[in-house]
Amino acid sequence: MSTSTLAVFAIVFAVVGATEFLDRTNFAMIGLATKHPPFRLWQGAAAAFLATTIIAVAAGGIFLAAVGPHLFYLRLGGGLFLLGYASYLALVPAADRPIAGTTSAFRAGFLTILLLELGDTTMILVVLFVGTFPGAYITIGLAAALALVMVAASACFLGGRIAKRVDPDRLERYVIVVLFVVAGVTIAYALDPSLLPPLLG
Repeated sequence: MSTSTLAVFAIVFAVVGATEFLDRTNFAMIGLATKHPPFRLWQGAAAAFLATTIIAVAAGGIFLAAVGPHLFYLRLGGGLFLLGYASYLALVPAADRPIAGTTSAFRAGFLTILLLELGDTTMILVVLFVGTFPGAYITIGLAAALALVMVAASACFLGGRIAKRVDPDRLERYVIVVLFVVAGVTIAYALDPSLLPPLLG
């Protein structure tokens, strides 16, 4: 890599990684990792992150112009998904739930990231970077994807560690509260983006 390429990579990696680390999606993943096998959950999240990064890089500025009017529905859908999952945990006794296998863990990770990331701040940042650094599409895509996948790994690892150290019943109550809060923040942001600082989008 040339110096300019390394600089672009470092900028994109740092900005996207830091933003995602503080994003509501990361906290949702930590909560899910306490209920699902962390590695398969991470695989699903990583697959979704790669998909959203490819979409953002390939579409560039055209993407925002095309889906801009529909960001409300994308954000609202992500919030409703988490709201439904939290409600399911709260209302259905653990004994009556299907055992969470590797397939459901992958699906939970993939759907959570896909629904929350479409139109989210980190995805929009990738689109903006494409416009800022013309011709650096591959570098931007690699840097963003690596940052997002690493943040997802840390969230899944942290959730898995928490699950081993906290009483399962108490942990589930915490997870339900976290998911309800994240869902509420997501829905509120969909209804009125001005309610939250831009980095929380």
